[in-house]
Amino acid sequence: MERFRDHARTYSARAAAYSVDLDRLAAGHAPYVMIITCSDARLVPALITGSRPGDLLELRTHGGTVPRFDPEDPSGEAATIEFAVEGLRIADIIVCGHSHCEAVGSAGTAGDITAAGHWHVVQQLDVLSDYPCVAPRLVDGTLRLHAWFHEIGTGTTLQHRPGANAFLPL
Repeated sequence: MERFRDHARTYSARAAAYSVDLDRLAAGHAPYVMIITCSDARLVPALITGSRPGDLLELRTHGGTVPRFDPEDPSGEAATIEFAVEGLRIADIIVCGHSHCEAVGSAGTAGDITAAGHWHVVQQLDVLSDYPCVAPRLVDGTLRLHAWFHEIGTGTTLQHRPGANAFLPL
């Protein structure tokens, strides 16, 4: 825990060393990409994407699962998605699964866990596209959805190519 405390204490100095403009960050929140991914600690979205503070809005859930929209039973995940799409006007949403996902594995998936992980990510895009705030933006072309899959052991990230019906390297 001490390592985390030390880093928290020195954040402003480290941010300055990387030319992070803390005043700009304090003035407003304007990320342009949202990533929905698993809460697995082995995934570090900012490291994978090379994003800087303020670039990427993260939503982390068990298995990177997007809950179905239900106006009768709102969720924190749905509120975060709505805030990103309507409030922040995010232009791109990435749903990123990963290899060795315990959530996908615990779902009783038989056979190839990687194929199950790929399928799971594509299914989350389908769920996301049904959100009332998402669907019209997909139609008018102001929002794009992306399905990614990160290989933990190699560090390779794949993107789903619908035409090929496959996940291929970015």
